Amino acid sequence: MGHQVPVTEELHDYMLAHGMPLDEIATELRAETEKLGNPAGMLTTADQAGLLTTLTRLIGARRAVEIGTFTGFSALAISRGLPDDGELICLDVSDEWTSIGRKYWERAGVAGKIDLRIGDAHESVTKLDGEFDLAFVDADKGWYIQYYEAVLPLIRPNGLLLFDNTLAGGRVVDADGPADRKEFNAHVAKDDRVDVIMLGIGDGLTLVRKK
Repeated sequence: MGHQVPVTEELHDYMLAHGMPLDEIATELRAETEKLGNPAGMLTTADQAGLLTTLTRLIGARRAVEIGTFTGFSALAISRGLPDDGELICLDVSDEWTSIGRKYWERAGVAGKIDLRIGDAHESVTKLDGEFDLAFVDADKGWYIQYYEAVLPLIRPNGLLLFDNTLAGGRVVDADGPADRKEFNAHVAKDDRVDVIMLGIGDGLTLVRKK
């Protein structure tokens, strides 16, 4: 019978060193974001970035949507996985934080793939149209179910939806753990329209494949 290997900090560093490395642009974007202090806690992890790029390439995604862009690190990762004529629509409420990302998107040569839409994502998500191959959601957790139900009909069969922070620091197993994450996790787990797997990467990343 197999067993779960405990991921110590040393082992995690080893895994990062032997996986897809961050280049200079991505590294500098992370460094600038970390200078923000507490808000930097919203930053997607380095290993998640590598996974986002790889998954985007694996499914041959040409059109993607991201809800919650922050300083653009995850958008950089997804856009790098798209073909030259691909499109990533980013929904975020903050012009200030996303302006940091814009500089790095330009440097990386992916700005032409990214359509950044500033506004309330609760409203912006209802205005999305057409078909998408991939969605990445890392916005207000209390709206995860609403985002899921709004985006799922737009995802093609065998397309992916990814939701970040679904383990909530491990607190989802606590009796007083965050209700929003527990409700979302239960909602997708029982949905027969999809296949679901939860990964213990970063703060928990849920992969949802539309059947």
